[in-house]
Amino acid sequence: MLRRVLLQNCTRTVTGGREVIKRREKEPAGDGLPPGHARIASPYDTDARWGVKRDTFWLGCKLHVTETCDDPPPCSCRPERPASRPGADGGAGEPGRPREGGRRHGKGCAQAVFPNLITSVATTDATVTGNQMTDAIHGDLAARNLAPGRHYLDSGYLSAAAVVAVLATWGIALIGPLLAGTSAQARAGHGYARADFTVDYDSQTVTCPQGRTSSSWTPCTQRGRAAAVAAFSATDCGPCPVRSLCTASGKKRRQLTVLPRDLAEAQAAARGAEKTIPFQAGYARRAGVEGTMHQAAAHGPRYRGLPKTRLDHAYMAVALNLLRLEAFWTCTPLDRQRTSHLARLELDLAA
Repeated sequence: MLRRVLLQNCTRTVTGGREVIKRREKEPAGDGLPPGHARIASPYDTDARWGVKRDTFWLGCKLHVTETCDDPPPCSCRPERPASRPGADGGAGEPGRPREGGRRHGKGCAQAVFPNLITSVATTDATVTGNQMTDAIHGDLAARNLAPGRHYLDSGYLSAAAVVAVLATWGIALIGPLLAGTSAQARAGHGYARADFTVDYDSQTVTCPQGRTSSSWTPCTQRGRAAAVAAFSATDCGPCPVRSLCTASGKKRRQLTVLPRDLAEAQAAARGAEKTIPFQAGYARRAGVEGTMHQAAAHGPRYRGLPKTRLDHAYMAVALNLLRLEAFWTCTPLDRQRTSHLARLELDLAA
């Protein structure tokens, strides 16, 4: 391991009988550090890797959890109540589990509310992204006859290609918000993003918001998938009065990467559905898994190395399932508002 650490971080050269050892630097200036998934980040745990999510950095692994979120059966222990009005901020009104027929479950039918059970646990190093695990998770669920009809996922696990592929392979509908566009205009929220252009696949042309048509359509491969690059002519883009909203290219023309027809249609349908109330109500089912992740990660890593950590996470999932099943069988509602001793002490100190 010491040899690997030295090779990954230093270079050794011999010039004129003189040995020189230098630290490696990132490309392109230096000799290049190894990629994150292969670079040893800790001498105490050779499987630990650096991970990042928005502004959070950590050294360790990543946990992927799947659990059920079935709707409770109809309840007649309380009279039907009118739906709550949206809040002043345009929210969905009163929070809580999805309801059937506008009825809530009372204490007398607590046993009718199905428990959310963990069906899949995957432990990877911290550099593995969600979309790398999407197909593996569904393959695992399908192999154990646990594939859901609908799967609500975080946007990191989703893409137009994943939506199409998983539906075709496993018959599972992936539901969740797709990641936003990666173009400079989409990231800035200002200017003409790809969604503002009209694509005609039959004639292989793209029309810009100003009504100009692309001059070329070149098939290409992007991240191993078929795509096309549509380019506009400099004679159209050069004198355009809104060119600054469209491109900052020195060639004074816009180029656009176009997805295949099936992926583009799936992407447009998914992004259109994200703005609807039924989508938001359905996607609220996923909120519970965040609490499960918090429960799972509360104790922190106990072991070194991915094999032992995977076993630890598997036992964690079994323990949580047993707690939920015991509460279900004994008709004991789980106390989801319980405050730990440490949290109560922090509140007392703050007061």
